[in-house]
Amino acid sequence: MKGRPFIVAIDGPAGAGKSTAAKLLAARLGFALVDTGAIYRSVALAASRAGVAFDDDAGLARLLAGLSIVFEPAPAGSGQGPRVLLDGEDVSAAIRTPPMSLGASAVSARPVVRAGLLDLQRRLATAPANRGAVLEGRDIGTVVFPDADLKVFLTAAPEVRARRRFDELRAKGDRSTYEQVLADQLRRDRDDAERAVAPLKPAADAVLVDTTRLTLGEVVDRIASEAGRRQEAGR
Repeated sequence: MKGRPFIVAIDGPAGAGKSTAAKLLAARLGFALVDTGAIYRSVALAASRAGVAFDDDAGLARLLAGLSIVFEPAPAGSGQGPRVLLDGEDVSAAIRTPPMSLGASAVSARPVVRAGLLDLQRRLATAPANRGAVLEGRDIGTVVFPDADLKVFLTAAPEVRARRRFDELRAKGDRSTYEQVLADQLRRDRDDAERAVAPLKPAADAVLVDTTRLTLGEVVDRIASEAGRRQEAGR
């Protein structure tokens, strides 16, 4: 398998279920999980705290030079994904707010940020201890790992994705209305698709999965089955 762990790349727009599906898939396969969205959210949070504008390339470059982003495994049996440590601080909750969602979309459009984080994402996925890795984001199969063993593009109707995000935020006590969440959703879709650097699009050889009418379990089953088939074929 190309001298590195088996790589599953999951791409798609916000709200398609990438993060949850990736977490469950990694646990089922015994693979490492690399949440690239969390990485960009962490950069947005660090920039916000430091007063660096999301379009300030020079400021972002300086920020990245001294930034430490680490994924720490959650306690066994907790059912949670890895904790995200930014310069040693657990920011797992702080990066999951609507402002950081938009911030992540903004900083991820900057070439200086994408270039600066590309090596980090690859190193996290191909660490010698990994028997495989699941990465999710917007350009994993097209830019980060164009030679991934399995590329998946998850999507769903915008209204369904917004409703999922709205329910998730409500559960966390966020008071955003469904209309606000949908507007943010459509804005992120537009920004991600139209950006000049690594725009959101499925890789030519990606497996397309529309999750609009699928349960989470069905989504994970479908990806796990395809991963297993390809692992078996590669032996």
